[in-house]
Amino acid sequence: MRSFSLVYCLLLVVFSWAGPGALWAQAALPSPRFTRSAVLLEAADAPAPPKRELRAFWIATVANIDWPTQRGESPEVYRREYRRLLDAGQRAGLNAVFVQIRPASDAFYKSDLEPWSRYLTGRQGKAPSEGDDPLPFLIAEAHRRGMEFHAWFNPYRATMDTVTRSLAPNHPLRQHPEWFIKYAKQYLYNPGLPQVRAHIKRVILDVVRRYDIDGVHFDDYFYPYPEPGQVFHDEQAFAEQNPDNLGLADWRRQNVNTLIHDLHDSIGAAKRWVKFGISPFGVWMNKSAHPDGSDTRAGQPSYSNLYADSRLWLRSGWIDYIVPQLYWSTKFKLVPYATMVEWWTRNRFDRHLYIGHGMYRMRESTRSDTAWRNPRELPTQVRLNRSYPDDVQGSVYFSANSLLNNPLHTTDSLRLDLYRAPALVPTMPWLDSLAPRPVREMVLNRTRNVSTLTWAPDPVPAADGDLAAYYVLYRFERGQVMSPADPRHILAVVRPTGLGQPATFADTTAHQGTAYAYFLTAVDRLHNESPPLRVFSEGKLPVEVLAAAPLNMPAQDHRPVAVRPPAPRPAARPSSPVAAEMARAEAAKVKVKTKEPVKKRRRGFFARLFGLK
Repeated sequence: MRSFSLVYCLLLVVFSWAGPGALWAQAALPSPRFTRSAVLLEAADAPAPPKRELRAFWIATVANIDWPTQRGESPEVYRREYRRLLDAGQRAGLNAVFVQIRPASDAFYKSDLEPWSRYLTGRQGKAPSEGDDPLPFLIAEAHRRGMEFHAWFNPYRATMDTVTRSLAPNHPLRQHPEWFIKYAKQYLYNPGLPQVRAHIKRVILDVVRRYDIDGVHFDDYFYPYPEPGQVFHDEQAFAEQNPDNLGLADWRRQNVNTLIHDLHDSIGAAKRWVKFGISPFGVWMNKSAHPDGSDTRAGQPSYSNLYADSRLWLRSGWIDYIVPQLYWSTKFKLVPYATMVEWWTRNRFDRHLYIGHGMYRMRESTRSDTAWRNPRELPTQVRLNRSYPDDVQGSVYFSANSLLNNPLHTTDSLRLDLYRAPALVPTMPWLDSLAPRPVREMVLNRTRNVSTLTWAPDPVPAADGDLAAYYVLYRFERGQVMSPADPRHILAVVRPTGLGQPATFADTTAHQGTAYAYFLTAVDRLHNESPPLRVFSEGKLPVEVLAAAPLNMPAQDHRPVAVRPPAPRPAARPSSPVAAEMARAEAAKVKVKTKEPVKKRRRGFFARLFGLK
């Protein structure tokens, strides 16, 4: 019996080395052609991911689609749920989040202009318990994970139904009913009224001025999607607010254009670093109806049906980025995904183009489109985006729950393959092109099990007044190309407690006896990166390496949150001229002091049994 138990235990050990789920993986997966090991094999041979790429997801609050899961939760519960979503995004390699904070002329933050959202507290106008204002927490948790926070507003939606008795006394529909139009099964702001545009602008600028957001974001809802047999009754505004005597369609587009233009100017004047972006319906116009349109047969083009001229906004420089919602597969004939990506690359007018992906559609299957049952559909879309490296700057996924649920292991494909190395958010030179001053002082203390790096930024701001918002730490081994252009060498992205504050990072993955070169760069909040400070260790353990002058660090815990990639691999592509210039940065002088010899570790039972070193 003892011999049988020993054999049984050894078999368990062998199967555990084969990998988690080796015995039951085929039965658990929906497709026999796709396993986690297949993702890993692809990742091993894949080229290096881009170093600059927006990787984001939407968190929808309307009707509690993503968060909070239930109305009226305590702050403790909805905070825990939010952290869970952000943790899922961080594990997947994302670097930005778009959170819906104004779903229907209501607020997920403390506002004097509009009532608390019923999707947060259960009753519109009711404040959260404990006097909580969730928005500072939402922003801080995103920043702590190295994510940009974009505040998502629905500009024109006032209600999700026509039941007005549940509206709070301070809801704009109660105070100014003349601003609104009942259409289909909801109330909407009338975009043709100047007082409506002024109110929307006040609401958004209130958030921009009071909260530390990184961006203002709109989705695809402008004028309503046409409903059969329904008329949007804005005849009076059309007659009274049309000094240029435009036709109805052009007048409606002008109303939206005026709001977008005004917001662009006002946001930039309030905080020059806050971005403004929009996620419209994916088709601007069909080519059959407009010579500048795409070769598609979409039923609801945004230009003609929603009166949203996103192409004009890009051409005029009124928005910093666009996220067309390309929620079609690569096999859909009426609106082919590849056709739309190519069209948008030709019509982005030197502004950022991110693609909106319908992750929620994974597992769907219709008579006209079965591609969403293929686990490789969304990864194929991302790879197609990357075939336009100068024109497509990233992806945004709808929505957070889909990312969390990992449909057909799509999230695994992001985490293990496409996003296996961290990425910095692309820069926007029209907003800021100056990098912060490089780090001047750093201390590396290396002991047997951990290497701890501590640094302080240059206290002098750059010419534009910017200090470092976060830091990027690279690690290279002897013989590797020391190029900061390769994101596979990013060891951590570290954000301190405040701009220009000291920071620390503990490298627990360094191998004993291995020599490393650490590169550290400072990055401002618009992601301009400084030249690196370099530190070399000789690999004698345990050792203490001093770089530059020792720092007197504050006693508090800065709690940096690091994004850790797998072990670095040699660079697959030559470094750029900028990277070459960075690599020429002077190395810090180091002193190496050996404390004690490293004791040889004895081999254990299983190591001796199987002949392992």
